[in-house]
Amino acid sequence: MKNRTNVRWLTQIALLAAILLVLNYTPLGYLQVGPLSASLLTVPVAIGAITMGPAAGALLGALFGVTSFMQALQGKSVMGGALFAASPAGYFVVSVIGRVLMGLCVGLIFAALQKALPKKEKLTCYIAAFCAPFLNTVFYMGLLVAIFYNSEFVQNLAAKKGATNPLMFIVLVVGVQAVIEWCVCCAVAGTIALPVRKYMKNN
Repeated sequence: MKNRTNVRWLTQIALLAAILLVLNYTPLGYLQVGPLSASLLTVPVAIGAITMGPAAGALLGALFGVTSFMQALQGKSVMGGALFAASPAGYFVVSVIGRVLMGLCVGLIFAALQKALPKKEKLTCYIAAFCAPFLNTVFYMGLLVAIFYNSEFVQNLAAKKGATNPLMFIVLVVGVQAVIEWCVCCAVAGTIALPVRKYMKNN
């Protein structure tokens, strides 16, 4: 029974990891909302954290972070490439450690909500699903400002946007696009996670 559970856990992780990679390397990971683009990359992380727990969330978050780090390494991201050039170790913390914390926290938040609201599974799924993109933004931008705010690239970007302090810089960089991502990812991940949890309970 234990072996069967382990195999199913690994299979589910592999499936979500494959989905994350497909979203990351194809246009499927981005939803156009008018002139703005909402990223769906936190969706597999949220689903894993909600349906399989904090460890799965952390593992999928790590994969998400590694793909982001590799894109910076390959020069596919302008900001990532500039920050990587300034400090590879610092950007690893921003892109990978921040995403690990995001996935872990989503799993822990969902577990806490389940204990506090045992009869409100639908609500807890959507709240936890919202936390994934929200915490992704918080950890990424928070760590970026903590490590790179005084770097030449960030200072130039802050001056260009008219930001006079770190908080204003985060708000101006994040903008409306982040809010759209939070809402879209919450709706998608919450809608998928709920029936997946019910299926897992019955099988």
